[in-house]
Amino acid sequence: MAEPTGPLRPGDPAPGFALPAANAEGIVSLDSLRGRPFLMGFFRGLHCPFCRRQVKQLARVQPVLHATGVETLAVINTPVERARLYFRYQPTPVTLLCDPDCHTHRAFGLRRVEFLADGSDEAAEWPSRAKVEQFQAARINPTGELPQALQPMEANGVLNAKDGFEPDETDNAIFAKHGTQLVGHFLVDAAGIIHWAQLEAREGPDGLCTFPTAAEIIAAADNLGH
Repeated sequence: MAEPTGPLRPGDPAPGFALPAANAEGIVSLDSLRGRPFLMGFFRGLHCPFCRRQVKQLARVQPVLHATGVETLAVINTPVERARLYFRYQPTPVTLLCDPDCHTHRAFGLRRVEFLADGSDEAAEWPSRAKVEQFQAARINPTGELPQALQPMEANGVLNAKDGFEPDETDNAIFAKHGTQLVGHFLVDAAGIIHWAQLEAREGPDGLCTFPTAAEIIAAADNLGH
């Protein structure tokens, strides 16, 4: 099936997927979830400290969603063995699905930032034709933990140091291959139709690593039956 040209929207059918779980047995697929609504958060690998924080936020939201019948899943592009090792020490009630090649990210239309070559005369169009200078000029502090807004790569380094997280060879390989992957959240109804979506950095790189709040996620779930 061809990849969509842009992120899927409310009203679109969720694409099929089948992914191994890092904290459960077996494979989780769209077919196995049919008949139950679910929230699916897509993230970069464990090398991304902001993604790790959002998984923790989903863990706090999960009991509220579970009470309304909504399953909570997170897709990370970390191999399942590495993810199992990490989450053995950082357990979560969120069902963690592993897609190291980002096939499911792409199926939902989540793109990766593509940079124009140096000296290109093409007009920049985020994120498919971004200028390196545009990315370098971005400043972020979405969680308020940094002393000031920092360039995204610098922000990652500061928070990884704060967390005591040292990327291993697997993390570095995933970052090298998929470091510019954009992410997002999709709420899918019991019939497999996307009800709500929120996407990272739609307007540009200053929105990188800004994810929906717990209140926004809960409000979307509350509106699911309306």
